[in-house]
Amino acid sequence: MGDLIGPRLYSCYNCRNHVALHDDIVSKEFQSQKGRAYLFSHAVNVFTGRKEDRQLMTGMHTVADINCMDCKQVLGWMYVKAYEDSQKYKEGKVVLEKYKIIRDNW
Repeated sequence: MGDLIGPRLYSCYNCRNHVALHDDIVSKEFQSQKGRAYLFSHAVNVFTGRKEDRQLMTGMHTVADINCMDCKQVLGWMYVKAYEDSQKYKEGKVVLEKYKIIRDNW
């Protein structure tokens, strides 16, 4: 019998808590202040911080930091509201900074 291969996961870099599935990546073309980031349709085992307006590269957005449920590290942010019509597709989606997540089960 062959080896069973589960889903490819991303985990918190600090505590290895599973936070996202590779299949849920919407885009790998995002940028954070410290480098590349991935846009996911959703994340798991995380909680959101307080909502705030931020001027990002693509305009003004209401965002909330995304924190690891286990170790509380900030891993990225969630788009709560986009003010420009061309950016509305981001609402409800999560950006995880590449340097704050690790590949797991690859």
